[in-house]
Amino acid sequence: MEKKAIWLLIFLFSSSLIGLISAQEIEQSDRTERISGSAGDVLEDDPVGKLKVFVYDLPSKYNKKRLRKDPRCLTHMFAAEIFMHKFLLKSPVRTMNPEEADWFYVPVYSTCDLTPNGLPLPFKAPRMVRSAVELVAKKWPWWNRTEGADHFFVTPHDFGACFHYQEEKAIQRGILPLLKRATLVQTFGQRNHVCLKEESITIPPFAPPQKIWNHIIPPDTPRSIFVYFRGLFYDVGNDPEGGYYARGARASVWENFKTNPLFDISTDHPITYYEDMQRSVFCLCPLGWAPWSPRLVEAVVFGCIPVIIADDIVLPFADAIPWEEIGVFVAEKDVPALDTILTSIPTEVILRKQRLLANPYMKQAMLFPQPARAGDAFHQILNGLARKLPHDRSVYLKAGQKVLNWTEGPVGDLKPW
Repeated sequence: MEKKAIWLLIFLFSSSLIGLISAQEIEQSDRTERISGSAGDVLEDDPVGKLKVFVYDLPSKYNKKRLRKDPRCLTHMFAAEIFMHKFLLKSPVRTMNPEEADWFYVPVYSTCDLTPNGLPLPFKAPRMVRSAVELVAKKWPWWNRTEGADHFFVTPHDFGACFHYQEEKAIQRGILPLLKRATLVQTFGQRNHVCLKEESITIPPFAPPQKIWNHIIPPDTPRSIFVYFRGLFYDVGNDPEGGYYARGARASVWENFKTNPLFDISTDHPITYYEDMQRSVFCLCPLGWAPWSPRLVEAVVFGCIPVIIADDIVLPFADAIPWEEIGVFVAEKDVPALDTILTSIPTEVILRKQRLLANPYMKQAMLFPQPARAGDAFHQILNGLARKLPHDRSVYLKAGQKVLNWTEGPVGDLKPW
């Protein structure tokens, strides 16, 4: 009872220290804390003038036609590939002169193939991306100069350019061979994993900004929920025992804390979901089939300290966002001790994490707003690309030189699309 009383006081004091981003403006206040050192500079950096991007004008079957066929693609968590294309078409970093371009962008909506339930099907994506690369290499000269080393693709699948939602099969597939020299902008990030190249840029999944802003509640609302989570604990259809899905971490959360009064956890997804996150101190962000999920974005935007349960995860924009300072990392094997871990965190540490989360630049970096705003996820991606410049001279190939094996990969991927 004594520990619960202490946490009640924390809720009352901490609620007055939390600032939330508004849809109209970004402003600093004494309830926020700027990130110290180079990370803060990177987060607030402006990429305009530091790079030029040429956008290939591909046939609409690779992008816009797919979106017209299924507008639901605009709202699912993989929609970053669509909005990045829209952003670049109007961005001041775009150049119409490919000879002055630092980067070449290939706009393929590889996740815009949804089931009736709205789940993305990755199975056609390899052939679609391969077809786009073949077209680019045949129609324009710039791919062949580097075989893609100065090109980038947005690949927001569960396991990036491995194009499968189950890890075991994604590992078997590996990254699409024709993309091995390109830079991949992807949501998937896990250290020492075949589906993450060292030079990739890890980004947040898409969460609809306007929907989020529509649910902002007054910043002085008390945070009366200690730990919050809504989502699956078991994937009954694909993994009824719960040992494979989320590597058992979600099942462990449920079995250990379903009756714990400090934990508000359920499979229900109430209409007050966003408001509840703003009333919570900690929001669980466990892995699912992949290490990442939109909960990470929602937690940061709503000022709820993310509790990251995903071993070896590589988080979005890690050179700009100090994840160790704003979040709590819990090893998958330590989930049974989650209550002890969280209640042992000193009050002053929690309050500082909340002040950092209240920094509006932190929140902006996690979103893909329409229209774009300074410091948002679009600009963080451009910052990441700019920091890779200039390209090393070794990426430019001699006339006739080939590095990629164009017949490599599963037989099914080689079929025409």
